[in-house]
Amino acid sequence: MKVLVVGSGGREHAIVWKLAQSRVVDKIYCAPGNAGVAEIAECIEVESKDLSALLDFVKYEWIDLTVVGPEDALASGIVDLFLKEGRRIIGPPKTGAQIEASKVFSKEFMRRHKIPTPEYKIFTSYTHAEEYIRMKGIPIVIKADGLAEGKGVFIAKNYDEARQALKLLMKERIFGSSGDRIIIEDYLKGQEASYLVFTDGKTIVPMVTTKDYKRL
Repeated sequence: MKVLVVGSGGREHAIVWKLAQSRVVDKIYCAPGNAGVAEIAECIEVESKDLSALLDFVKYEWIDLTVVGPEDALASGIVDLFLKEGRRIIGPPKTGAQIEASKVFSKEFMRRHKIPTPEYKIFTSYTHAEEYIRMKGIPIVIKADGLAEGKGVFIAKNYDEARQALKLLMKERIFGSSGDRIIIEDYLKGQEASYLVFTDGKTIVPMVTTKDYKRL
Protein backbone atom coordinates (compact mmCIF):
# COMPACT_ATOMS: atom_id res chain seq x y z
CA MET A 1 0.00 0.00 0.00
CA LYS A 2 1.19 3.52 -0.86
CA VAL A 3 0.17 6.23 1.61
CA LEU A 4 0.28 10.01 1.45
CA VAL A 5 0.31 11.99 4.71
CA VAL A 6 -0.60 15.66 4.35
CA GLY A 7 1.05 18.12 6.75
CA SER A 8 4.37 19.30 8.14
CA GLY A 9 4.13 19.21 11.94
CA GLY A 10 4.86 16.89 14.82
CA ARG A 11 1.40 15.34 14.48
CA GLU A 12 2.15 14.28 10.91
CA HIS A 13 5.58 13.01 11.98
CA ALA A 14 3.87 10.76 14.54
CA ILE A 15 1.38 9.51 11.93
CA VAL A 16 4.19 8.69 9.49
CA TRP A 17 6.20 6.99 12.24
CA LYS A 18 3.27 4.74 13.12
CA LEU A 19 2.34 3.98 9.51
CA ALA A 20 5.94 2.95 8.86
CA GLN A 21 5.46 0.13 11.38
CA SER A 22 2.61 -1.42 9.39
CA ARG A 23 3.33 -4.55 7.37
CA VAL A 24 0.79 -3.52 4.73
CA VAL A 25 2.38 -0.12 4.03
CA ASP A 26 5.08 -0.28 1.37
CA LYS A 27 5.71 3.41 0.67
CA ILE A 28 4.95 6.64 2.53
CA TYR A 29 4.98 10.14 1.09
CA CYS A 30 4.48 13.32 3.10
CA ALA A 31 3.44 16.72 1.73
CA PRO A 32 5.32 18.83 2.53
CA GLY A 33 6.77 17.01 5.57
CA ASN A 34 9.75 18.16 7.63
CA ALA A 35 13.33 17.16 8.44
CA GLY A 36 12.25 14.49 10.91
CA VAL A 37 9.69 13.01 8.56
CA ALA A 38 12.30 12.89 5.78
CA GLU A 39 14.17 10.21 7.75
CA ILE A 40 11.31 7.71 7.39
CA ALA A 41 9.26 8.92 4.40
CA GLU A 42 9.69 10.70 1.09
CA CYS A 43 8.78 14.38 1.39
CA ILE A 44 7.31 16.16 -1.61
CA GLU A 45 7.23 19.90 -2.23
CA VAL A 46 3.47 20.40 -2.19
CA GLU A 47 1.80 22.56 0.44
CA SER A 48 -1.16 21.22 2.39
CA LYS A 49 -3.41 24.02 1.07
CA ASP A 50 -2.74 23.16 -2.59
CA LEU A 51 -5.58 20.68 -2.95
CA SER A 52 -5.44 20.34 -6.73
CA ALA A 53 -1.70 19.60 -6.68
CA LEU A 54 -2.20 17.01 -3.95
CA LEU A 55 -4.93 15.32 -5.96
CA ASP A 56 -2.73 15.32 -9.07
CA PHE A 57 0.07 13.68 -7.08
CA VAL A 58 -2.27 11.01 -5.72
CA LYS A 59 -3.44 10.19 -9.24
CA TYR A 60 0.06 10.19 -10.74
CA GLU A 61 1.59 8.00 -8.01
CA TRP A 62 -1.45 5.74 -7.61
CA ILE A 63 -1.69 6.47 -3.89
CA ASP A 64 -3.95 4.00 -2.08
CA LEU A 65 -4.72 6.11 1.01
CA THR A 66 -4.32 9.75 2.05
CA VAL A 67 -4.22 10.82 5.71
CA VAL A 68 -4.81 14.51 6.42
CA GLY A 69 -3.49 16.33 9.48
CA PRO A 70 -3.81 20.12 9.04
CA GLU A 71 -7.10 21.79 9.85
CA ASP A 72 -6.77 24.29 7.00
CA ALA A 73 -6.75 21.53 4.37
CA LEU A 74 -9.77 19.87 5.97
CA ALA A 75 -11.63 23.18 6.25
CA SER A 76 -10.89 23.85 2.58
CA GLY A 77 -12.63 20.61 1.59
CA ILE A 78 -9.81 18.23 0.70
CA VAL A 79 -11.84 15.21 1.83
CA ASP A 80 -14.86 16.22 -0.26
CA LEU A 81 -12.63 16.71 -3.31
CA PHE A 82 -10.84 13.37 -2.95
CA LEU A 83 -14.04 11.40 -2.31
CA LYS A 84 -15.64 12.99 -5.36
CA GLU A 85 -12.70 11.67 -7.38
CA GLY A 86 -13.05 8.21 -5.82
CA ARG A 87 -9.89 8.45 -3.70
CA ARG A 88 -9.53 6.92 -0.25
CA ILE A 89 -8.85 9.53 2.40
CA ILE A 90 -9.02 9.80 6.19
CA GLY A 91 -10.48 13.00 7.61
CA PRO A 92 -13.80 14.78 8.11
CA PRO A 93 -15.61 16.47 5.21
CA LYS A 94 -15.73 20.25 5.06
CA THR A 95 -18.98 20.40 7.04
CA GLY A 96 -17.54 18.26 9.84
CA ALA A 97 -14.28 20.20 9.90
CA GLN A 98 -16.20 23.31 10.94
CA ILE A 99 -16.12 22.12 14.54
CA GLU A 100 -12.37 22.77 14.45
CA ALA A 101 -12.28 25.58 11.90
CA SER A 102 -14.85 27.81 13.64
CA LYS A 103 -15.00 28.27 17.39
CA VAL A 104 -18.39 29.95 16.99
CA PHE A 105 -19.70 26.86 15.21
CA SER A 106 -18.28 24.53 17.87
CA LYS A 107 -19.67 26.58 20.78
CA GLU A 108 -23.13 26.75 19.23
CA PHE A 109 -22.95 23.02 18.45
CA MET A 110 -22.18 22.29 22.11
CA ARG A 111 -24.97 24.55 23.29
CA ARG A 112 -27.51 22.90 20.95
CA HIS A 113 -26.54 19.43 22.12
CA LYS A 114 -26.26 20.37 25.80
CA ILE A 115 -22.54 19.61 25.99
CA PRO A 116 -21.00 21.48 28.95
CA THR A 117 -18.93 24.48 27.87
CA PRO A 118 -17.96 27.77 29.55
CA GLU A 119 -20.42 30.65 29.26
CA TYR A 120 -19.60 32.79 26.23
CA LYS A 121 -20.61 35.67 23.99
CA ILE A 122 -19.86 36.33 20.32
CA PHE A 123 -18.69 39.77 19.16
CA THR A 124 -17.96 41.60 15.93
CA SER A 125 -17.55 45.01 17.60
CA TYR A 126 -14.41 46.02 19.52
CA THR A 127 -16.38 48.48 21.66
CA HIS A 128 -19.04 45.96 22.64
CA ALA A 129 -16.39 43.33 23.39
CA GLU A 130 -14.48 45.72 25.65
CA GLU A 131 -17.67 46.68 27.49
CA TYR A 132 -18.53 43.01 28.05
CA ILE A 133 -15.09 42.30 29.52
CA ARG A 134 -15.48 45.15 31.99
CA MET A 135 -18.86 43.79 32.97
CA LYS A 136 -17.64 40.17 33.36
CA GLY A 137 -14.31 40.89 35.02
CA ILE A 138 -10.85 39.33 34.85
CA PRO A 139 -9.46 36.73 34.14
CA ILE A 140 -11.24 36.14 30.85
CA VAL A 141 -10.60 34.10 27.69
CA ILE A 142 -10.64 35.73 24.24
CA LYS A 143 -10.64 33.60 21.08
CA ALA A 144 -10.50 34.24 17.36
CA ASP A 145 -13.34 32.44 15.61
CA GLY A 146 -11.34 30.98 12.74
CA LEU A 147 -8.11 29.05 12.32
CA ALA A 148 -5.03 30.76 13.71
CA GLU A 149 -2.37 28.02 13.76
CA GLY A 150 -3.05 27.33 17.43
CA LYS A 151 -2.30 30.93 18.44
CA GLY A 152 -5.77 32.45 18.44
CA VAL A 153 -6.57 32.03 22.14
CA PHE A 154 -5.67 34.68 24.72
CA ILE A 155 -6.03 34.27 28.48
CA ALA A 156 -6.21 37.82 29.80
CA LYS A 157 -5.20 38.15 33.44
CA ASN A 158 -5.74 41.92 33.54
CA TYR A 159 -7.57 44.57 31.54
CA ASP A 160 -4.45 45.67 29.66
CA GLU A 161 -3.93 42.13 28.35
CA ALA A 162 -7.61 41.91 27.40
CA ARG A 163 -7.50 45.19 25.46
CA GLN A 164 -4.29 44.12 23.75
CA ALA A 165 -5.88 40.83 22.66
CA LEU A 166 -8.92 42.66 21.28
CA LYS A 167 -6.66 45.10 19.46
CA LEU A 168 -4.58 42.34 17.86
CA LEU A 169 -7.62 40.38 16.72
CA MET A 170 -10.11 43.08 15.76
CA LYS A 171 -8.04 46.13 14.82
CA GLU A 172 -4.63 44.89 13.70
CA ARG A 173 -6.27 41.70 12.39
CA ILE A 174 -3.18 39.57 12.90
CA PHE A 175 -5.16 36.49 11.86
CA GLY A 176 -7.09 38.17 9.05
CA SER A 177 -10.69 37.05 8.60
CA SER A 178 -10.31 34.56 11.47
CA GLY A 179 -10.82 37.57 13.72
CA ASP A 180 -13.99 38.82 12.02
CA ARG A 181 -15.82 37.30 14.96
CA ILE A 182 -14.41 36.65 18.39
CA ILE A 183 -15.59 34.65 21.37
CA ILE A 184 -15.21 35.87 24.92
CA GLU A 185 -15.76 33.12 27.45
CA ASP A 186 -15.43 32.48 31.15
CA TYR A 187 -12.02 31.41 32.42
CA LEU A 188 -11.79 27.90 33.83
CA LYS A 189 -8.86 26.94 36.03
CA GLY A 190 -7.60 23.37 35.85
CA GLN A 191 -5.67 20.78 33.88
CA GLU A 192 -6.25 20.65 30.13
CA ALA A 193 -6.88 17.26 28.53
CA SER A 194 -7.73 16.18 25.00
CA TYR A 195 -9.87 13.14 24.26
CA LEU A 196 -9.71 12.20 20.59
CA VAL A 197 -11.55 9.49 18.70
CA PHE A 198 -11.65 7.95 15.25
CA THR A 199 -15.07 7.65 13.65
CA ASP A 200 -16.59 6.67 10.33
CA GLY A 201 -19.83 8.42 11.22
CA LYS A 202 -21.27 5.34 12.89
CA THR A 203 -18.61 3.73 15.07
CA ILE A 204 -16.35 5.55 17.55
CA VAL A 205 -12.91 4.23 18.52
CA PRO A 206 -11.25 6.29 21.28
CA MET A 207 -7.57 7.05 21.70
CA VAL A 208 -5.83 7.65 25.01
CA THR A 209 -6.19 11.05 26.64
CA THR A 210 -3.42 13.55 25.96
CA LYS A 211 -2.30 16.94 27.22
CA ASP A 212 -1.08 19.87 25.16
CA TYR A 213 1.84 21.52 26.93
CA LYS A 214 1.69 24.79 25.00
CA ARG A 215 2.14 27.94 27.03
CA LEU A 216 -1.16 29.21 28.42
